[in-house]
Amino acid sequence: MPKAERNKRYHIFLLLSLIPIFLWSLIKCFDLYTWVLESAPVIIGGVILISVYRKFRLTNLAYILIWLHAVILLIGAHYTYAKMPFFNWIADVFDLSRNHYDRLGHFVQGFTPAILAREILLRTSPLKQGKWLFVIVISICLAISAAYELLEWMVAVIAKTAAEAFLGTQGDNWDTQKDMAFCLLGAVVSLITLSKFHNKDLKNIKIKTTFCRENNI
Repeated sequence: MPKAERNKRYHIFLLLSLIPIFLWSLIKCFDLYTWVLESAPVIIGGVILISVYRKFRLTNLAYILIWLHAVILLIGAHYTYAKMPFFNWIADVFDLSRNHYDRLGHFVQGFTPAILAREILLRTSPLKQGKWLFVIVISICLAISAAYELLEWMVAVIAKTAAEAFLGTQGDNWDTQKDMAFCLLGAVVSLITLSKFHNKDLKNIKIKTTFCRENNI
């Protein structure tokens, strides 16, 4: 079987495996309105990825990270980030002041988009690997984090009843700043640890891009 066909089947498997998780997340969720807000990135992102799949197919690494990010978002949508049971248990065992599942969510908010932004820039722009690519990708991730915090603020103003569950500040006055810091940390860790793997994945897809030309692929 051609590698492209194997990859396609793998991508379909990732998509189909997400459906039962999506349904579980919705059924008996903590609050339907909060669930819609928290799961909206999964729904919107899924529609975009499916619609562009034939014209712009991402690397396997990118799809795996997107899948993991979607699972984390859907779990948070089901319980809300402040009430995720396993992280409540961690808080009790280690005598923590709060449930830190939202910190994981914001770490991944930088970790996954860093590879996605890196791939799009390498494949569609004149940018090459180097310091400027690193800086621009980090800036994009921080912009995404800031935009999400602004969205949370807007929702809190418009729908005060859902504000506490959606914001998940848990009484921390510096929650917004810490969320953005974890996004920054996630993006940096992602680029440092996954860039080499990402480069190998990029070499395995047959496309004519700036990245391919610069690396004599």
